[in-house]
Formats: sequence, C-alpha cells, structure tokens
Amino acid sequence: MTAAERALDLLSGATVVGLGTGRAATEFVRALGDRVRGGLKLRGVPTSQATADLATQLGIPLATLEEVRGAIDVTFDGADEVDPKLDLIKGYGGALVREKIVAAASKRFVVLVGAEKLVSSLGQRGRLPVEVIPFALPLCERRLEELGLRGTVRATDGRPYVTDNGNYILDCAVKSIADPGELDARILSIPGVLGTGLFAGMADVVLIQDGDRVEEMHRAS
Repeated sequence: MTAAERALDLLSGATVVGLGTGRAATEFVRALGDRVRGGLKLRGVPTSQATADLATQLGIPLATLEEVRGAIDVTFDGADEVDPKLDLIKGYGGALVREKIVAAASKRFVVLVGAEKLVSSLGQRGRLPVEVIPFALPLCERRLEELGLRGTVRATDGRPYVTDNGNYILDCAVKSIADPGELDARILSIPGVLGTGLFAGMADVVLIQDGDRVEEMHRAS
C-alpha cells in the first residue's frame, strides 16, 4: 500500500477536499482521479495552479473557497519536514500561503510524506520559506536578518520565482527551531510578510511511506 492509497481511506464521506501541491500531493490527486472516474462524487479546492491543472486533466471537479464558503472536509498535502509533535515546514514547492489557507479551512488536515521527511526538530534541512510582497522585499530581508534569518530570494532561470499570488519567496537559513509557533508569529509581524512555511499545530494525521509500509502518526489530543 502507498500513502496515497491509505489517504483515500480517510476521505470518510467527504464532499469537499483540499488538494495540496508537490510530489506527495500529486500522487494523491492522481489516485483520487481514479476514484472520481469510478463514480466518487466530490469537489476539490486546489492549493496551486499546477494542482488545479492536474485535477482538471484527471476530471476532478473543482471549487473555490468562496463557492464552498470556506468550509473543507479534509485536505491532503505533503510536507518538507515533520517533527514528533506533527508540526511542519512546507513551501519548498512554492505554494505555502495557499496551502496554509486551505489547511486552516479544513476540518481535518492529512499529510503524506516519505520517512526521510521526519526530523527530531524543525529546521534540520536548513531552509524556511517565507512569502513576501515584492514592494516590501528590502524591509523583510532586513527584519528577518535581525531575527537571525538570512534570506535568499528564490530564483528560477536567473529571475525571482513568483508565486501564484504574485509574490516572492525568501528562503531563510535556519537551524533547529525551538518554538515553531512563536517564530511563526514573530515573522508574520513583519509588514510585507504574507506567510511562512511553519505549520504549527495544524496537521491531524501524518501518513509516512517507509518502503512498502505506511505508518500513521496522530496529533495528541
């Protein structure tokens, strides 16, 4: 069994499903497309244009947050780091702000990862994405550096990477993060910051692909 296959078992009669972005989320969307073609009725709320395009190709009906009145039954997405408390770092794929909005609108948030994404504390991979308004880039860079977070503007083909929201991403060098929620709040207090890749206290279930096995972690109540 794969994590994507196990995730399908967690749909639990959902009619509105958040669709994440990235490799693990793509595997889930493809598996979901098979179920939809088999007669499953639901609508998906995509977290990126890339996911929306894929879902459309697979025949998954889509909806906006406005159309579902900001209420999603369950969201399935990946992560770049997962700590023992199920706090996450996301955003290496560039969709962190929309991913966080969709996750926050969901009754349940299910994360699919490979075993290599598990860390003892967030920050071990050395990178924390932060999305910023281009106009505010100089201020955000200076304020982040004052927090000990030196940021590098993400680039593709020698030009700044632009998110689906029209913003830039600063990839900040980090070490072990003692309090993800507190750091998230400090970064978000900087004018011009739209969001961070810190998802603290949001994931309900993490499905871990470890070879041919899928392990589950659940947030402590």
